[in-house]
Amino acid sequence: MSFLSILAYFLGGYAALVIALYMLSVIIPIAGFVARSLAAYISIIIASFYGVLASIVLRILGREQISQWTTARAFKYVMAVTIGVTFEVDDPKRHLQNIRPAVFIGNHQTELDVLMLGCMFPKYCSVTAKKALKNIPFLGWFMVLSGTIFIDRKNTKDAREAMAGAAAEIQKRRQSVYMFPEGTRSYAKEPGLLPFKKGAFHLAVQAGVPIVPVVVANYSHVLHIKDFIFKSGKIPIKVLDPISTTGLKAEDVDELTRSTRELMLREIVALTEKAQNRPLAVPATSGDGVVHASGVDATLS
Repeated sequence: MSFLSILAYFLGGYAALVIALYMLSVIIPIAGFVARSLAAYISIIIASFYGVLASIVLRILGREQISQWTTARAFKYVMAVTIGVTFEVDDPKRHLQNIRPAVFIGNHQTELDVLMLGCMFPKYCSVTAKKALKNIPFLGWFMVLSGTIFIDRKNTKDAREAMAGAAAEIQKRRQSVYMFPEGTRSYAKEPGLLPFKKGAFHLAVQAGVPIVPVVVANYSHVLHIKDFIFKSGKIPIKVLDPISTTGLKAEDVDELTRSTRELMLREIVALTEKAQNRPLAVPATSGDGVVHASGVDATLS
């Protein structure tokens, strides 16, 4: 039996299992959670294969800077079909299209944020990654081919030095980056933000580029892993006005981080109120909401 035949049988059986679980979810709700989870995994695999091929072709054509954008868009359309979830972007001033380069930042809720990036990711933008990931087969190759901005974390004493190479790449290639300053997923059931790490803000100040906050409404009614909730739905995203870093220095980063987090928190609550049609209070923050520990790991997202 050929490889293609085995692959066809596997995909056919996988699709049949997902469809059966979707049908069973009418009686057993948790079956819907499993069905959408399985559908999401196969969607990631499909988009990954496409991403590798697209990155190779675009690299040859000298257009590798849009590799992550085209892969993100492919994932968006595949996921809309397989799980019925999409993110609707509100960007009336077209900041995603018009501002380049920039450091885009957003709140990080769950694994579904990969799809969020698929729906809003701007052209000529990439994620950031540890420089050490370059050496990992397949993942590292894709990152290199698609123009990922790598950050050198060897110097654990000074985050600013670790950011220097990435800042130079942003300036040289006019490549924007997208970062999650919370540094990890919050899995929050109500709108909120974890304390912000300062890496994204150090990077923006060093590169002399604006910060563009992107806020996503809390979507625990669509996906909440602890309660085995995974439903179809449309989730709103709002792109906020850019925050200039012109004239700012390293000593201004703490205040920049704090004020940006406060702005994003208010906007997330307001966006969630509108999306879920219920009143919400802005959650209290312990301290100033900024991670002040020293070292690269404490500041990079």
